[in-house]
Amino acid sequence: MGFFQLLMKKKELIPLVMFMTVAASGASSFAVYSLWKSDVIIDRKGNPEPWENVDPTVPQKLITINQQWKPIEELQQVRRATR
Repeated sequence: MGFFQLLMKKKELIPLVMFMTVAASGASSFAVYSLWKSDVIIDRKGNPEPWENVDPTVPQKLITINQQWKPIEELQQVRRATR
């Protein structure tokens, strides 16, 4: 008995299968989306400090409300001194 034959025989399983498919695809797509974020490090040897390349004007969260960015002067002085 195949999967689709089982669904046709027991029609009450169709919504459950649909909900599980939507949940699994949503979880998978969010996992793939999270891999492209700047705070996820996949290759530590090729780029050990990827947060240095982050554009501060681009929001990094899924939803950003009233984000304002200004550089911290002390941090900028430390960066200039270490370069």
